[in-house]
Amino acid sequence: MAADLQENLALIKLREYEPEAVEDARIFRDEVTLYIRAPFFLRACEFLRDEPSLKVSFLADVTALDHYPQEPRFEVVYHLLSLDTAQRLRLKVQVAGENPHCLSAVPVWPSANAFEREVFDLFGINFDGHPYMRRIVLPDEWEGHPLRKDYPTEGYR
Repeated sequence: MAADLQENLALIKLREYEPEAVEDARIFRDEVTLYIRAPFFLRACEFLRDEPSLKVSFLADVTALDHYPQEPRFEVVYHLLSLDTAQRLRLKVQVAGENPHCLSAVPVWPSANAFEREVFDLFGINFDGHPYMRRIVLPDEWEGHPLRKDYPTEGYR
């Protein structure tokens, strides 16, 4: 498996473009996951979209993981696809638990809009640069973020 990762074009090109952007890389079940350092996230997304040999043009999903009580507490996960090459790619960005913020991918892939709002609504992670960051699933008066591991199972009363 290590040889496959060393030969992954997205990893090679991204490391050439921005050597500090990739914190870690892994393959699981033939899918590549790149752990991107938060300050480089938006530049990495733009590069993956614009690099002619990659053409990562489709954002399929955005979700998050809560690793409470570990720090960094959250991981924001972007599932990407190159429609030209049929290659799948997963990007993960680690986010601190206290006042969680991540750069928004909406400027690169507008389809991130609703996905990032859902992550905000259910996990409480804010996306800097998002054009309309507000709840999308739960009512505005809802208290808390129910997919956090420290959210009470019966809600707040």
